[in-house]
Amino acid sequence: MSDSKKEVQVTINGKQICVPSTLSVIQALWHAGYPRVQGVGCLEGVCGSCRVLVRRSDTQEVSMEMGCQTLVEEGMEVMFLVFPSPSQHTYTLEQIPNSWEVQTEFHKIFPEAQQCRNCHGCSVACPKGISVEKGVELAVKGRFKEAGDLFVECIMCDLCMTGCPEQIAPNRVGLFSRRVTAYFHARPSNLINRLEKIRTGELQIIKE
Repeated sequence: MSDSKKEVQVTINGKQICVPSTLSVIQALWHAGYPRVQGVGCLEGVCGSCRVLVRRSDTQEVSMEMGCQTLVEEGMEVMFLVFPSPSQHTYTLEQIPNSWEVQTEFHKIFPEAQQCRNCHGCSVACPKGISVEKGVELAVKGRFKEAGDLFVECIMCDLCMTGCPEQIAPNRVGLFSRRVTAYFHARPSNLINRLEKIRTGELQIIKE
C-alpha cells in the first residue's frame, strides 16, 4: 500500500481516529471532522500557534511541537495546548526618548527578565530550535541586536512562555529586541550596559 493510502491510528485530545499517514496533526484533526476556524492562523497566511504535546508509540517522552509541522504516526498521542494568559507587556517605541535609554526602558517593561533561572525550559520548548535563553540573556545585557538576530525565525507560538517558571515571555523579549534595533541607530551595547549599571548603582563613579 502506498504512503498516500496507508492509514494510522492516532489519539488526538483523547479521541482515537484513523487517518492517512501523509497528514499533519492539524490536517488529521480536520480529517476527523473537527471544524476549521476561518480568518485565523495559517488559514490567513500567518502562524496560528497550533502547539501540541506529542508522545510517540516507541517512547514515554513528551515533546512540544507544532501541529502543522508534525506528521501523524501509528500510535501517536497528541494533545493541543491551550493558549497561556496574554502577555501584559505594553510599550510604544515613541515613548523611549533615545537609544541611550533603551536598556533602562527594557528593564521597566520586562522586570522579570533578570530573574531567569537558566533552566533551559524555554529553549527546550521552542519548536524552531532557537537559543531562547541566550536571547533573553543578551537582551538583559543590552545587546539587543544580537538578541533580535536569534529570534529571526520566532513564530510567536508562546511555547517558551509556557515553559518558563518565571513567566518571562521570551518571545516578547525577542520581538522588543528586533523592534528597537530597527527603530533606533543602536549605540554600542557595552556602553549602554555601562550606563545602565551606573543608573542602578551597580557601578560607582569616583570623582577626583
